[in-house]
Amino acid sequence: MSGTDQVSEVQQLYAQLHDLLDRIDAVDTTPAMDDAVLDVAEQHERAHRRMSLIGHRRMMDCNDRGVPGQLGYRHIGEMMAHHLRIPDHRRRMRHMRALAQFRSLQGELTPPRYAGLAAVVADGAATPAHVDAVLKVVKKIPRSVPLDVAEKAEAMLAEFARTLTPKQILKAGAELLSRIDPDGTLADERDRARRRSVLIGDQDDQSMSEFDGALTPTTRAMLDVILAKMAAPGMNNPDDKDSPRGATLDADIEKLKEAAGRDNRSTGQRNHDALEALFKLVLDGGVLGKSHRGLPPHIIVKVNETDLRDRAGFGHTATGTQLPIADIIEMAAEAQFHLAVFKDHTAQPLYLGTAKRFANQAQRLMHFAQDGGSGCSKPGCSNPSAIVEIHHADKDWADGGTTDIDTTAPACPPHNRMVGPNPGQWTTRIIRHGRDAGRAGWSLNPLDGSPPGPPQVNRIHEVGELFEHYLRGGTISEDPQPAETKPPAADAAVRRKPISPARLAARTRRRKQKRRRTNHHTRQRLLARVR
Repeated sequence: MSGTDQVSEVQQLYAQLHDLLDRIDAVDTTPAMDDAVLDVAEQHERAHRRMSLIGHRRMMDCNDRGVPGQLGYRHIGEMMAHHLRIPDHRRRMRHMRALAQFRSLQGELTPPRYAGLAAVVADGAATPAHVDAVLKVVKKIPRSVPLDVAEKAEAMLAEFARTLTPKQILKAGAELLSRIDPDGTLADERDRARRRSVLIGDQDDQSMSEFDGALTPTTRAMLDVILAKMAAPGMNNPDDKDSPRGATLDADIEKLKEAAGRDNRSTGQRNHDALEALFKLVLDGGVLGKSHRGLPPHIIVKVNETDLRDRAGFGHTATGTQLPIADIIEMAAEAQFHLAVFKDHTAQPLYLGTAKRFANQAQRLMHFAQDGGSGCSKPGCSNPSAIVEIHHADKDWADGGTTDIDTTAPACPPHNRMVGPNPGQWTTRIIRHGRDAGRAGWSLNPLDGSPPGPPQVNRIHEVGELFEHYLRGGTISEDPQPAETKPPAADAAVRRKPISPARLAARTRRRKQKRRRTNHHTRQRLLARVR
């Protein structure tokens, strides 16, 4: 059987699988006996677990063929996250590295890194949570442990996954580690460095972020000193206006004692407030220098005028963080102003240009202020403005392009390098008309060499605006603006019904009134800010 026939057979089998799932879903199990229902539930879970390992093989097939690059993604993880919409794709990547078969330089399939665990998952006896637990224990095995001992420990953990829950595996793993290294002398600096980590989770529905990690002994010692000074009772209390700020070294002892008596915060809350005070000292002290990728290393926020006036909603920072308007107003008391002006109802800037190759700070701030400018302009990319480069979207600098604000767009470094004329690369241009005027449109170059398709824009950074549009009766689709809107033809303009002088005068009058109202509100806000 040829390779093409095998692929065709797999496609047919998956089609049959979906048909079979439809038939299973249609079965009414109400009349079944209890033991039959339990058996069905067990069979379903086993099938679900087996499918996870088969899914790893499908992902590796795509990776080995370079499919992510053909679709414009940097690696298989991006394709999993955006094209297949796999939740927590990083977790899947960890499982693939542990359980999947990779190809050697000679093209041969190598055994899985943890073959015993892969066999347990293939039998349908272990869930992804079991894999997480085993990998967490294995990661703590010191590297100085003899190879045969480490392999036996891994095999034992894999067998635990057949009968124990993930929580029980962690407890058994702790006992196993105590037997492997009873006095803790086998772990060395390399083991500790291997485990060091600080992870900041995504913001939840209250804009809060989970914080997790593992600190090396030296880092822990330094943090303890900082917290002892800045997280002491009474220090840096945001709920107490008389609370001393900074470190205890600069605090008035009597005021600190009084503030400590009023301090009802928990230890965790005091530690959080101390870190906030530390971060503020770093930002205000110039430790980070004068620039980061062309932007000042400070908190840069973009807000909607309506939200600011109503004191509701959120603003977005150049690093991708969502801030409540109330917090922004409080921070603005010590902020510097940058004013960006745009053409009515579009993202098209009125003016800001330069003849140099690299964009200046003002241009970067202008790009951040544009609609959808909170990060990379490549469709589907969520990288924030703090890490982007300024891409010559209409014409590359080497081909005679200019670094003007209306010919450039933000792009993260990997996607900036994906732009080119070859198949599989991307073609970019600035859209000149319609709803997305002033924004960068990206088109994937087809593999057959035919002309690129319609330009697509990135809407990830404007979900709030899209939702407001939806609430006003608009529609939200995968491609709200599939192609650049062309200006009307000359003959169409001739056939259009002419506007009477009275209607034209009334329209002009309404626009002037609206402009005066807008200017008045703007002046009032600026005057209030100065006061």
